[in-house]
Amino acid sequence: MANQIHKNNINAVFVLGIVCVTLLIQKSGATDFAIGGSKGWCIPDSSVHYNQWAERNRFQIGDSIVFHYPPGQDSVLLVTQDDYTNCNTDSPTAKKYTDGHTVFKFNQSGPFYFISGNKDKCQKNEKVVVIVLAERSRNAKPPSSSNSKDMIPSPAPSDEASPPPPPSGTTEINPTPAPEGETPPPPPNAASSVFMSFIGSVGAFAASSTLLLL
Repeated sequence: MANQIHKNNINAVFVLGIVCVTLLIQKSGATDFAIGGSKGWCIPDSSVHYNQWAERNRFQIGDSIVFHYPPGQDSVLLVTQDDYTNCNTDSPTAKKYTDGHTVFKFNQSGPFYFISGNKDKCQKNEKVVVIVLAERSRNAKPPSSSNSKDMIPSPAPSDEASPPPPPSGTTEINPTPAPEGETPPPPPNAASSVFMSFIGSVGAFAASSTLLLL
């Protein structure tokens, strides 16, 4: 009884260790993307285009985007697509971020629209669209090929041209007829064919049974 309890405790510790390692791997796999690089979140110049930067990166669920900017002088808003297009700063979908170090973690796939809380800066392209990739299903099964048995070859077109006649100077080969005195062998009887097939099946079953018993 004590050995069984000890064994169960070892199994529980082993499972707990696997869960911890999995969580650490998932956490270490997340990436923080700092927008604007060393310049941070600001009005972009000719060398910076936020949407081109976003398109070059692969954002996944669990990743974060980091906005660096002078606190109190700028801000970040998460908005809808229409508000992004029109630089509408009046109705963000989340709170207005003004701390100077805004970290937004992506918890789902799809597009995210960020603009500056300063409408004038937004109109000067201080805004970005981030597309978070969807997780690929690991349980997806390949398409079934069972329907391939039901495929029937298409008949040849009725107006298909017949093969051309052999070129002149060649001899057409015909099968040699059997001598007149000989009688062709009769076709095999259907009953005998079924009987032979049954005998073969019984023999194959006996052989497989023998192999399983060895």
